[in-house]
Amino acid sequence: MLRDIKLSSLSTVVFALGAAFVISMYDRGMTLLYSNPYQHGLWYLGFSFAAVLILQDAYFYFAHRIFHHPSLFKWFHRGHHRSGDPTPWTSFAFDLPEAIVQAFFLIGIVFILPLHFITLISVVMTMTIWTVWNHLGFELFPPSFPHHWFTKWFIGPTHHSLHHRKYTVHYGLYFTFWDKLLGTQDPQYGYEFDSALRRESA
Repeated sequence: MLRDIKLSSLSTVVFALGAAFVISMYDRGMTLLYSNPYQHGLWYLGFSFAAVLILQDAYFYFAHRIFHHPSLFKWFHRGHHRSGDPTPWTSFAFDLPEAIVQAFFLIGIVFILPLHFITLISVVMTMTIWTVWNHLGFELFPPSFPHHWFTKWFIGPTHHSLHHRKYTVHYGLYFTFWDKLLGTQDPQYGYEFDSALRRESA
């Protein structure tokens, strides 16, 4: 946990510098951030929030898979995987190169998509809460969670814990879409493995 806290502190500095850069660019009028909620209509607040989550999930999935390439893993992602059984402290325990890549999305998106400040803040809060939740190391929801027509598309602690144990499955951040589409969804998820995790957590 102490190692994870040290890496998380480093990641915090990287994200803070990224936020400072975004604010600096906003002050110069170089971003697409805006403060008037009616500028693009109230409907756009919800639309842009969902759009950023979908784009971020895709970005994270493919970056995450690249981090697991044998020639890159040592430099980009090994620090995060030193916790075979994750805890909330593991959530942002990134090596410096990975922290930079993860921060780059939140920096870059403000130059691509018009976003209200509250939308950007909501995305950061959602990312933080979701990431901590995924690294709890124990399940909060009932065994039906991976099988329900709606919740089966969302990643939870059991889903991500399997990634920390097996390395070759479950690369998404919020949604199981890319794992299902590209064959990196563990076929046992929702059956034997989550039952074992629940027994260990009991």
